[in-house]
Amino acid sequence: MRFRKITLAIALVGAVLGLGAAPAWAHDALKSSNPEKGAEIASPQEIELTFTGTVRVPQIVLTGPDGAKHGAGAARAVDNKVTQAVDGTLPNGEYTVGWRVVSSDGHPITGSFKFSVKGGPAADPSAAASADPATSAPSTPSAPATTRAAGEEESGSSSGWLWIGVAALVVAVIAGGVFWARRPGED
Repeated sequence: MRFRKITLAIALVGAVLGLGAAPAWAHDALKSSNPEKGAEIASPQEIELTFTGTVRVPQIVLTGPDGAKHGAGAARAVDNKVTQAVDGTLPNGEYTVGWRVVSSDGHPITGSFKFSVKGGPAADPSAAASADPATSAPSTPSAPATTRAAGEEESGSSSGWLWIGVAALVVAVIAGGVFWARRPGED
């Protein structure tokens, strides 16, 4: 009878640890982008990001080599695709795309990547000095990241509390299983 109790306690712990673990930690991620990270292209008309799941509340900030913002209007999310129109023709140089969306599981995810424009007009150094910060797009989003998209730069973490909660649950289940298996019973 004692062997059955121990086997049942181990099975119970395994079941609790396996229940729902994958979906709870499976945040959406950036699947692809157009332009791609590190690409050298002509001036794009829009930035398009494709995620592994449906996302909402999108923000994309396109920053030029001079620090000026080049987005036109607000970013739009439809299912797993987010698009951001580009304001005019981009001058030659390296551009940074900073993005933030809310994953289908409710957690914000962020990232950034760079691409270069070649074959466009020469950059105008006076454009950065004359840019009006009050009318510029918001700065690069900085909400904490909960997952890393493959090949993307991200920073921050909000998953620490999740791991603390999981660890506490594991300890409680194991302690309960040990207590239950050690109690005097019918043999």
